Amino acid sequence: MKENRKNNLIGSILLTVCAIIWGSSFVSQSTGAEYVGPFTFMGLRSLLGSATLLPVILIKDAVQKKRGKYIGLKTKQERLFFIKGAIACGVSLCVASCLQQIGIDKGTSSGKAGFITAFYILLVPIFSVVLKKKIRPIIWPCAAAALGGLYLLCINESSIQSSDAYVLACAFCFTVQILIVDSVSPKVDGIKLSCCQFFVTGVLCLAPMFLFEDVSFELIKAAAPSIAYSGIMSSGVAYTLQILGQKRTEPTVASMLMSLESVFALISGMIILHEMPSVREAAGCVIMFAAIIAAQLPIGKKTEKVV
Repeated sequence: MKENRKNNLIGSILLTVCAIIWGSSFVSQSTGAEYVGPFTFMGLRSLLGSATLLPVILIKDAVQKKRGKYIGLKTKQERLFFIKGAIACGVSLCVASCLQQIGIDKGTSSGKAGFITAFYILLVPIFSVVLKKKIRPIIWPCAAAALGGLYLLCINESSIQSSDAYVLACAFCFTVQILIVDSVSPKVDGIKLSCCQFFVTGVLCLAPMFLFEDVSFELIKAAAPSIAYSGIMSSGVAYTLQILGQKRTEPTVASMLMSLESVFALISGMIILHEMPSVREAAGCVIMFAAIIAAQLPIGKKTEKVV
């Protein structure tokens, strides 16, 4: 019993740190946008994130081989499935991430971007209905409440700002990306899949980066700290913490802890960038966060993992 409590505590700490890193990375995205375009930022960030995971993979493989538990891609079908899955995950991640960065580049604050992006937590189970998966009844009122929160957060004078529209579109794309990962990850190594999807995202950003943006060494150098934090900490370190934390934590608790990302995005923006939300925006954030948390509570939920 004590061992289980210890594991749960360690898992909760790891996932909380993960949420802090992800939330604060919205600040680095905002500061990076002051120097480089969205494709430059996302391309370099993703390639750096992929490179950061390589030593993790090498160490993990070495440990597994030493223990005689290493399982690689043995057949042609397994390798082909992995390649197709990595490409699909990378393409969807590229679209979602670039839309998010474009929205931030156009003026959406880091805190608001964090909350709008978090809408995917409700969109995933709703989209799952199309895939004929069962969802709990509580999801519907939570989704309605979250829409109300989004309205307060984004809609001003009966119209949505273009920057917020990009971030909202990113939430829909992240939903697709998560569903793709959900179908691929159980059959492959999760860290290797993440490494490859970051690599695909980075490569896809290179062409528009050189075609549409002003790429200069001086500007990249100025944005280097922001790119490094987002690439190394948000992509590499935080993803590893997520893997380790989820192994020690119940799915419901894990998802709630990771949803704190939006809260830390708002707090980081207020402390570091002095981004103060209006009363209307703050109310929208509170409603969205309450809906997100309520959607993950085990109401009407059996012991198995439910979407």
